[in-house]
Amino acid sequence: MATSMNIPPLSFITSSFLCVLLFGARGLCEPVPGMYVFGDSLVDVGNNNYLPLSLAKANLPHNGVDFPTGKATGRFSNGRNAADFLAEKVGLPSAPPFLSLVSRFKKLSSSNATVTGVSFASGGAGILDGTDELYRQSIPLTKQVGYYSLVHEQLVQQLDSDEAQAHLSKSLFVVVIGSNDLFNYFNKNSKASKEYTPQQFVDLMVSTLKGLLKRLYELGAHKFVISGVGVIGCCPVQRKHSATGDCNEEINTWSMKYNDGLKSLLQEFMTESSDIHYSYCETYDVMNNLIQHPETYEFTEIKEACCGRGTLKAEFPCTPISTYCSNRKNHLFWDLYHPTEHTSSLFADSIYSGPQQTTFPMNVEQLVNV
Repeated sequence: MATSMNIPPLSFITSSFLCVLLFGARGLCEPVPGMYVFGDSLVDVGNNNYLPLSLAKANLPHNGVDFPTGKATGRFSNGRNAADFLAEKVGLPSAPPFLSLVSRFKKLSSSNATVTGVSFASGGAGILDGTDELYRQSIPLTKQVGYYSLVHEQLVQQLDSDEAQAHLSKSLFVVVIGSNDLFNYFNKNSKASKEYTPQQFVDLMVSTLKGLLKRLYELGAHKFVISGVGVIGCCPVQRKHSATGDCNEEINTWSMKYNDGLKSLLQEFMTESSDIHYSYCETYDVMNNLIQHPETYEFTEIKEACCGRGTLKAEFPCTPISTYCSNRKNHLFWDLYHPTEHTSSLFADSIYSGPQQTTFPMNVEQLVNV
């Protein structure tokens, strides 16, 4: 008597064979063929190293002390950041910094690296132009999207228009940005606070971001991974202003209000175009949970930075003259602004496979299969 076997249909075998035959070497048959990252220092993998005037660089020790090479790479971390962990989870290499692919003549190289992804993220960057006034030079989101248009043009040339569209429709477009806009607004010397009320400012952030997301959609993006702003009033540089190390609740309040506007934007965005899918991570709640229940995640220090100098090690950034903690896994923060590698791995876990309470309408694991 014949027994049934789990043999895939011939059409599947044929299409899979053709896909591998045509594109296998370039990874276009993978569930996630590419990951394109936009954002700030939370996901910067070294773009700022190529900006001669930038004050926001992490290209010196003790940054990178736990990176596989043991060296500083431009990541604002003791090791890898959330973008690195997310790439690993979807089976891709970490996306290279865009500026590493650009020649001194400002021409994009013909490297195949753009197929599996590129990072445009830049420390100090904001949604709004001019947010980097504290750091002198960064790549604002408007310019990051402009750089992506060059990558899109190259992909069309490499793969042809239809193949490029198929590739990009399955790729992930990761956007982690907004903290610097709020930091800049609430800075005592802020120009923006003289021009806008806090509500007007977060509304401007949201409307500007919507226009840039639409532009990415026009350039082939269909699957978005969007992170809300975290509990940024609780980072060491904000806590140091309180004698008891308390959080800055004003900036936390407006972080939540921005996140509310962002969630409304994404719902509108999806209804306007039926082929758009997204995963939104409520980073605020994820981060707040780490702060409220540190013992669950083996944290013993949630206020003081691991690397720095002065009060809460937040008076000075992480540089060779700073001191750093011996156990990075028990610290929530690496430096005055940024999470440790361990914290970033927990964020990536939430983004990839978190429950619907914090990652909705689906997590990245589900988004991949849409």
